[in-house]
Parts: sequence; C-alpha cells; structure tokens
Amino acid sequence: MKNNTAIGIDLAKRVFQVCLVDIQHRRVRTNKELKRSELLDFMRRQPACQVFMEACGGAHYWARQLGAMGHQVQMISPQFVKPFRKGHKTDANDALAIVEAGLRPDMRFVPLKGLDQQDIQSLHRIRDLYVKQRTQLINQTHGLLQEYGIVSGRGQKALRSTLWRALEDGDNELSALMRELLVEQVKELDRLNDAIDTLDKRVQQLSRSLAPCRELMAIEGIGPVVATQLYSALGNGNAFSKGRQVSAWLGLTPRQNSSGGTVTLTGIGRTGQIPLKAALIRGAHAVLQTLGDKQDAKSRWLRALINRSGKNKAAVALANKTVRTAWAVLHRGQPYCRDFNGDLALPQG
Repeated sequence: MKNNTAIGIDLAKRVFQVCLVDIQHRRVRTNKELKRSELLDFMRRQPACQVFMEACGGAHYWARQLGAMGHQVQMISPQFVKPFRKGHKTDANDALAIVEAGLRPDMRFVPLKGLDQQDIQSLHRIRDLYVKQRTQLINQTHGLLQEYGIVSGRGQKALRSTLWRALEDGDNELSALMRELLVEQVKELDRLNDAIDTLDKRVQQLSRSLAPCRELMAIEGIGPVVATQLYSALGNGNAFSKGRQVSAWLGLTPRQNSSGGTVTLTGIGRTGQIPLKAALIRGAHAVLQTLGDKQDAKSRWLRALINRSGKNKAAVALANKTVRTAWAVLHRGQPYCRDFNGDLALPQG
C-alpha cells in the first residue's frame, strides 16, 4: 500500500478520536473527534491506507466496515498500546499511541473476525454464561440445604437425589415456603440444562457444516466445542506466521523472566485466551486417559513426558502441540494426517 498515511482510531460508543499521521514526514496531520454517525463518511473520503485500532467492543464490526472501503485494518491488544501513550490519558493521546504501536515492525496484531466467526464466538459466550449460571445455582442450592442440616454429595445428580429426598421427608426443618423455593430452584436448573443442550446441538451442527471445523476434529483432543472455538479465534490462521505464535497468544507457552543470558521459565498462568486454553487442556486430558499402550510416535512421546513431568504438565504440552497442529491445518489448508511425522501432524519444539 503506497499511501504514506496511517490512521489510528480510538473507539468508543458515541465519540471516536481519529488521528492521521504522515509516515513519510513523521508528523500528525490531524487528530480530531468524530461522532459515531460521522466516522464512516470521514473514512470514505480518505485514500486507502493502514488503519489501526484497539481490540475492544465493536472493533470487529468497524474493521469489517473499513476493510470493505479498501483500508488495511489491523487491531492491537490494548496492553501493547499503553507503553506508547505520552502524557495524560486522553482520547487524542490514545489515538496517537495506537498509530505509533501499529507502525512498530514487531507488533503482534489480533486476528480479525468475519461474520461466521463472530456468530460462533457469540454462541460460545452465551453457552458459557448458562454454564456459569448453572454452576452458581447448584452451589447456592448446596449452601441453602446445608443451612437446614442437609448435606449433599458433589455434582448435579447427587444434589437432585438429596433434594428430592429432603422434600419427601416431613420430619426435617424445611418449611412450606422453603420447599416451594427449592422446587423453583429445580425448575430453573432444568431450564438451564435445556438451554445448554440446545446450544450444544447448535455447536455440533456448526462443527459438521463448516469444513475447517471438520478438519480440526480429526485431531486428537479436539471435539465440536474446541473446533468451533479454534475456528472462531483463528479463522484461516493468516494472522500468525507460525504455530508457536498461536500457542503463545493462547497462553500455552511458559512465561519467561530472563536477564543477562540466564533464562528462567515459569508456569503458563492465567493469561491469554482462558476459555479456549481451558478447553484445549481438558481435551488433552481426555487423550491421556485413552493413551493405553499405543505405540505411535505421539503416544510414546506422551508416556515419556508423563513419566518425567506428570499428567498435568503433559496435558499442557499436548494442548500446545494440538493448537500448533490446528494452526497448520487452517493455515495450509491441508487435512490432518494422524501418521504423518512432519510439522503438520507433530510440530516440534
């Protein structure tokens, strides 16, 4: 793109700050505030150029709109923009910092999402909300029963059994009001279970209808939920140049604290894309449970790793390898080969 202008946009709900920078002469041409209704008209009048914005609420929508005008849109994680902001935190300083961060040669950008990826992400977020609400409801019911001297075992099945026995018992301390409230809790639990089952069916339908998801599900440890989450997050994988960048972005690589030639590695911590990372690790544990005495290269590597480091670290290592393999499948457009010994099936490092 020959245009020497770069634009940084500080997004908001109603007011946007737009900073135009002349790259060739290294000066700010304009740094102005625009209303939401004015942004698209302003950008249509600009020649096609690089546009940078933070990855925040509504960013993917604006990226699609501006990309359709011919602009090259790239999104940056807010944590990478903050070091470039000079002076106080103002919209003008933020917009300029976004441009400066975007022009860095080593900047890592957030993958842009298409409409199908956005739909899948929304589906998973709604599903995650229902799952959290169900867990909260179960925990609350456990606590309420305990206040009346009724203790249940773990899990939804044990809670239901204990709850119905308590409702049938006329000698406990449960009053008529409390019994009605507990019945309402059970109805709400049934409603959440039905909603989650409906969303699970939609996830399975999407995983079967989308070709990239079908290819991903051929990889060990990836089912419909993880396949659709990976496709939603990575798309065709073109935002990353190699699989290690993907695993680092997801938070599946050890954190470093190195200085003076001394390299110190710590755990993966709660960083990156936590829901997807957790789903990948759960899938890796499922693979470890079915390991048995398989003699293929990956199984032998896993058994040796379990003996050295234990199952938890082996599951994280397998999740790291799985996501790098998934990136190769999406990026290269090649099907996964279970017996292939190269980088596609078993990426090294």
